[in-house]
Amino acid sequence: MGSMSTVLTLPEMRRALGRRDPGYDGLFYFGVRTTGIFCRPSCSSRKPKPRNVEFFSNPREASFAGYRPCKRCHPLEAGGAAPGWVRRLLERIETRPESRMRDAELRRLGIEPARARRWFLKHYGMTFQAYSRARRMGRALHDIKRGIAMDEVAIGRGYESHSGFREAFAKTFGAAPAAAREQDCILVGWMESPLGPLLAAANSRHVVLVEFTERRMLEAQFDTLRRRFRCAIVPGDNEHLRKLRDELVEYFDGRRRRFTVPLAFPGTPFQKKVWSELMKIPYGETRSYEDIARAVGSASAVRAVGQTNGLNRICVVIPCHRVVNKDGKLGGYGGGLWRKQALLELEQGRRQLELKAPEPAAQWAWQKHG
Repeated sequence: MGSMSTVLTLPEMRRALGRRDPGYDGLFYFGVRTTGIFCRPSCSSRKPKPRNVEFFSNPREASFAGYRPCKRCHPLEAGGAAPGWVRRLLERIETRPESRMRDAELRRLGIEPARARRWFLKHYGMTFQAYSRARRMGRALHDIKRGIAMDEVAIGRGYESHSGFREAFAKTFGAAPAAAREQDCILVGWMESPLGPLLAAANSRHVVLVEFTERRMLEAQFDTLRRRFRCAIVPGDNEHLRKLRDELVEYFDGRRRRFTVPLAFPGTPFQKKVWSELMKIPYGETRSYEDIARAVGSASAVRAVGQTNGLNRICVVIPCHRVVNKDGKLGGYGGGLWRKQALLELEQGRRQLELKAPEPAAQWAWQKHG
C-alpha cells in the first residue's frame, strides 16, 4: 500500500475495521470477496469475516481489483472531510502557532504520532511535524513582509534565539530573513470536494497546482514545483486560493463553466501546447488524444499527448478529464476513472455533485489568517 512512509500494518487496519473507526477513512479501503463490494473503514454494514477481507490504499485500486462501491458508505462519493482528531490538530496549530507538538504531547491528546504522520503525508505530502514547521515559517514570512520587527517575529513563532530562527528560515526559504521582503513562496492548502479532498497551491501571482490528495505523484509534483519556481512550499493562503475555492464550489454546483483564476503551468514547449489546448475544449464536450495531437501540430504524437495529459498538475481547472479515446471510451485518468466519469456527467448535465459546507477548522487554508 504505497511507500514505506505511509504503510499501514495489517493488524492496524484490522483493528480500525473492527472498531469502524472513522479516523481511518481515506487512509485505506477494504473489499469483501464474498460480496464483491468495497467500503470505507467506518462503514456500518455487517462486519465481514477477516479471511474475506482485502485492503486497498484508494478507491482506484479497489475498482481495478473488480470491487464495486458500497451503497451504504458511498466510498466514491465521500467529500473527504478531515476526521475530528485532524481538525483538532489544525485548530491547535492555528490558535497556538508558537507551540511545538512533540510526540509525547500528541499521545496526551490520544493521537498516535505515526497515525498523524501518515495522515498528513497522504493529504499534504509532508509529515505532521514538517507541516507544523512549514506553517510557522509561512506565517513568519507573512509577518516580516508586513514590517514586524525580527525580534517579535522570532519570539512569536516559538523560537528562543535569533540564530535558531534564522537557521530554520534559511532552511525553508533558501535565504536569510533579511531578504524576506523579496521572497516569494508557494502556499498550499486542502479543501473538500464531492469527489474527495483536493490539494491546491499558488504563489503570489498564479495557481500552480490542483490535485486529488491520494495521487501517488503528489510528492514528485511538489519537487517539480520547487525546481520550476525555485522557492519553498509552505501551508498558507492567498487571494488566488480563495478565488479558486469559490470557483470550484460553483463548478461542482453546476453554476460555473469557465475558470478565471490565473494559472502557471511551466513545462516543455510541447507540454505547454497540450495543456493550453486542453483549456480550449468547451464545457460539456470531449476530444480524443488524436484530436489534441493534430491541434498542437504533432499528429503522430498521440502517445506523447497521453503522457502529457497524465502529467497535468492542475486537474479540473485544466480539463484533462475531457480527453477520451478515439472510440469514446474514457481512457486513463490520474484521479481515477470514476472521477473522470463523474466530471463528464456533471458537465453534460447527467449528474449532480453536492459539496457540503466545509468544517472551519479543517479549512483554514481557505480563510484569512494573520
